[in-house]
Amino acid sequence: MEATAMELTRFPLRDYCALLDKLGLPAAPLPDGMDLDRTVELVSYSSQEVLPGTLFLCKGAHFKPEYLADAAKRGAFAYVSEAPYPQVDLPCILVQDMRRAMAPLAVKYYNAPSQNLKVIGITGTKGKSSTAYYLKYILDEYLAPSGKTCGVISSIDTWDGVERFESHLTTPEPLELQKHFANALASGMEYLVMEVSSQALKYHRTLGTKFAAAAFLNIGADHISPIEHPDFDDYFHSKLKIFQQSGLSCVNLDCDHAQEALEAAQNAPGAATSTFSRHNPAANVYGHDVRKVGGDILFQVDAAQLSGQYRLTMPGLFNVDNALAAINLCQGLHIPQQAVREGLAKARVPGRMEVYSTAGGNVTAIVDYAHNRMSFETLFRSVRQEYPGRRIVTVFGCPGKKAFDRRRDLGEVSGAYSDLVVLTEEDSGEEDTVSICREIATHVACPCEIQPNRGEAIRQAVLSCREPSVILITGKGAETRQKRGLEYIDTPSDVEYAQTFLRELDAKGPSYFFFEKKK
Repeated sequence: MEATAMELTRFPLRDYCALLDKLGLPAAPLPDGMDLDRTVELVSYSSQEVLPGTLFLCKGAHFKPEYLADAAKRGAFAYVSEAPYPQVDLPCILVQDMRRAMAPLAVKYYNAPSQNLKVIGITGTKGKSSTAYYLKYILDEYLAPSGKTCGVISSIDTWDGVERFESHLTTPEPLELQKHFANALASGMEYLVMEVSSQALKYHRTLGTKFAAAAFLNIGADHISPIEHPDFDDYFHSKLKIFQQSGLSCVNLDCDHAQEALEAAQNAPGAATSTFSRHNPAANVYGHDVRKVGGDILFQVDAAQLSGQYRLTMPGLFNVDNALAAINLCQGLHIPQQAVREGLAKARVPGRMEVYSTAGGNVTAIVDYAHNRMSFETLFRSVRQEYPGRRIVTVFGCPGKKAFDRRRDLGEVSGAYSDLVVLTEEDSGEEDTVSICREIATHVACPCEIQPNRGEAIRQAVLSCREPSVILITGKGAETRQKRGLEYIDTPSDVEYAQTFLRELDAKGPSYFFFEKKK
C-alpha cells in the first residue's frame, strides 16, 4: 500500500521541559528568558537536518561544538546537553544523562507511536534475525488479505512502510527508532517486528517504547569490552530489561540462565509470561520429533490451539529453536495456525544460511551472519551433521573496537572445526584489519591464512577446494557495505562473491579436482 504523509501534533518547548523534569533529568534550572511557549518543529541531533524551531540534542562521543554552532545558524532555538557550550549563543537545557533524555524526547516528538502499533521485540545472543524474519513471514501471511505487510527493524534491513534500507545498527538510535514507528503507523501498518540489542537496552534507546510482546531467545558471552559491557552480568541483565516494557514475555526454557530470565519476566509489572522449549514438555510451546525430510525440516509442536506439525524449508536444524520462539509469540498474539504454518514454510532470511554449490555439488558455500561463539558453535555442529566427512574452510573476521572476546572465541571455535581458516576484513572501522586478523590467528589451531581483501579471501577459500568441501563465509551475510574508519563503503556482498568464485571453480573443469577414493 502507498505510504501516507506522517502528521504529528507539535508541542511547545514547555512540554519537553516538563517531561525531563518529571523524569528527574535536569542538572540545572532552566536559563532565564527561554521561550518556553515556542513550538518545537523538530527534535534532532544532526545539524544537517536542522530547520527553524529545532530543539537540538548534543550527543555522541564524536560531538563537537561546531555542530551546535551550525545548528544555531540553521534555526535551532535551544539545545539539550550534559555540558554547556557558552561559545554558542543558544539557551541550554542541561541534563544529567543524555542517553536517558533522548528516548523520551523522541517519543514525545513522534507522538508515542508504539502505543498504537503492535511492536514485537526479540533479544538474545543468537537467532534474533531469523526469529524476526520468521515472525515477519507469518504476519505477512496473516495480513495478506488486507493488503498490508509487517514492518521490520533488524540487523539486516529495515522496512517501515516508507523507508527500506540495509541496516547498520541492530537497534537504531531513539529518534530514528521512533520515526520508523511513526512511519509504520502513517502507512497503515499494524505490526512491526524488531531486534532489540543489549546496547539498545543498556543505553535506553528503546525507553518509552511499548512492546506488545517480546521474546528472550538465549544468552552467551558476547559484546564484552570496555565500550560495550564490562562483564557478562552487565550484558545479561541489560537484555532482561526488555521485560519491563512488554505486555507478553516469552522465554526459552532451554537457554543458559533460563530460570533467572523467567523470574525477571514474571516479576515485570503487568506482563503475561509464556515459555517455549525443545526439551521441557511443560513449556507453553513444546517442540519435538525434529527430523530432516529431503531438504526440509519437520517438527511437531504441542501448543494448545497451535499444536501440530510444522515445516521449515530453510537449512539449519538449529532454526527449530527460532521457529518455536515465533510460534510462542504468535500464540500470545492470537495469530491463526494456517498463517503460522504457511509463513514458516515460506520463511527466508537474507544472508542467513544461504547455500550455493558448484555444478557437480562437490563444493558448497554457506553464507551466514554467525558472528559470536554461540552462533559459531551451533553453525559448525550443524554443518558437521549435514555434511559429514567434508573438508571445512572458514572465512571470517572481527569488527573493530568492540566485542574483543570474539577474537579469541571465534579463533578457537573455527580452529577446532575447520581444516583451513582464512581471516579477513569485517567492519574493521578505526582499527587495522591485519592487526585484528593477527590477533584472531593466535587462537586458531588449524592452518590459517590472512587476506585483508574480503573478496580475495573468499576467492582463495573457494579455489583451495580440490576435494569435497564446505566453505563457511560468516559475519556479513547479504550486507553490501564495510565500515572503514567512520564511513560505510559499498562492497559486493558475500553472496555475490560466493556465486562468482564458485562459477570460476566450475570453469576449471573436473581435472582441477583429485578426489581420494574412500577406503
